[in-house]
Amino acid sequence: MAALLVKGGCLYTADAAAGVVPGGAVLAVDGRITAVGPDALAAAPADAQVLDATGMMVLPGFVNAHWHDLFAMRLPFRGALRTPHDRDDKPAFMALGGDLPAVSVAFDSFTDRIGGLTPDEAAAIARYSMWTQLRTGVTTLGDVGSFNRPDALADAALHLGMRASVSTWASDAVCAPGETRFRRTRDADTLLADLDALLARAAADTTGLLKARPTSVYGVNMTDELGRGFAELVARHGVPFATHVGALRNEYDASLVYHGASPVRRFADLGLLGPGFTAVHTAFVDDDERKLLVDSGVHISVSPAKYGHAGESTLTETRAVPELRRAGLEVSLSTDGAALPVPGMAEAMKAAYQVVNEMYADPTEVLPTDALAMATRIAARGLDWADEIGSVEVGKQADLVLIRADDWRYLLNPRPLEGFLALGGSADVDTVVVAGRVLVRGGRATAVDETRLELDYLDAVGSFSVRCLGIPPEVVARMTARRRENVEG
Repeated sequence: MAALLVKGGCLYTADAAAGVVPGGAVLAVDGRITAVGPDALAAAPADAQVLDATGMMVLPGFVNAHWHDLFAMRLPFRGALRTPHDRDDKPAFMALGGDLPAVSVAFDSFTDRIGGLTPDEAAAIARYSMWTQLRTGVTTLGDVGSFNRPDALADAALHLGMRASVSTWASDAVCAPGETRFRRTRDADTLLADLDALLARAAADTTGLLKARPTSVYGVNMTDELGRGFAELVARHGVPFATHVGALRNEYDASLVYHGASPVRRFADLGLLGPGFTAVHTAFVDDDERKLLVDSGVHISVSPAKYGHAGESTLTETRAVPELRRAGLEVSLSTDGAALPVPGMAEAMKAAYQVVNEMYADPTEVLPTDALAMATRIAARGLDWADEIGSVEVGKQADLVLIRADDWRYLLNPRPLEGFLALGGSADVDTVVVAGRVLVRGGRATAVDETRLELDYLDAVGSFSVRCLGIPPEVVARMTARRRENVEG
């Protein structure tokens, strides 16, 4: 039996009691927590692997329940082809309330482009994208549709040793500019069959690392036929469902024009609202829709550290999300996704802690331990994984994050989590443990070759960009050459 003892750190359990144990200890045997606190020290076998967490915080692994792998689009999609200067930047289509027809057309185009990825390209891109999440303390990812092959995402999770709930990029409709009715773009049954196969693969997994769930990338890209198919799969497989809904100011009117119903009502009419429904962003809803959400007991996921970068106003314009939280709905934190690395879960906790408290002029509206719960235990419930992960408790999987908290930022502060949310970030993550396996130590990978991951990614994104996106090979070579030299040299 493999035993791991973590001792000496300031332990934040993120359980229902928001436990804090200075000088705490955690013992895991065969990947599962068997003792917490003084009992862990007494019960540790002599041959246990020991991690000295003195001067560190010990947290549950972060659960990022709303994420997209978009790294295949790193060159053109607000990515590496931009100039170094920012003075001529213009708001993109998610900004200023959202250009919904442009959003719909872009998202629908992804479906066919994903098919252009070779299996090797998809694998290399998925491994690198997911590695950036693992390195920043995310032990569990919740995919809500990615620019990648779903099987590549599943394989990458198993290769890296992290947990993932995978999905598909499902779009069968487009709301084109200048039109007044959605246009069907592909066969819903084909999309549902692919998703059914992915759900079956996850159900057959024996590692404990893999799950799957249906997701709708956006209501404006979903016909009612596809939505009813989602509901049937949710019921038959007993899995949760996630979608972006009420995310942009202009979405409500666009949904009425193109689909004849408001966003939340569509999902309610299709039979999808309920405790297993994760509503992503969900800032722009009317009073009746708010009541529908509360009465249905949905889960809400927000990405507060991302909104300013994209020009969204999800938290501040309407206060809908914090008000729904006050009304009793569970709200979790997530990162969303982009072609370039986005702020991580540490930054999401920091943003929620600071922004929501400022909105209410009340520093106790979201306490540091509330922010941590939103990034761990509450997010795990949104993925229907709460029995196994999300808190440091006996019987749960030993998914842990160790963060250094012994420098000038923490001097004379008995609450290191508070100091971390003031001055810390993703780069401070030192150690990441999944199911008792130490996958990151001292900020470096222990189980994979980071250099190989990055070089394989550069090869994959380069070949895909030339072959499928029409980017000249000399441009790709120029963009990647300097980084190759740094990595290889």
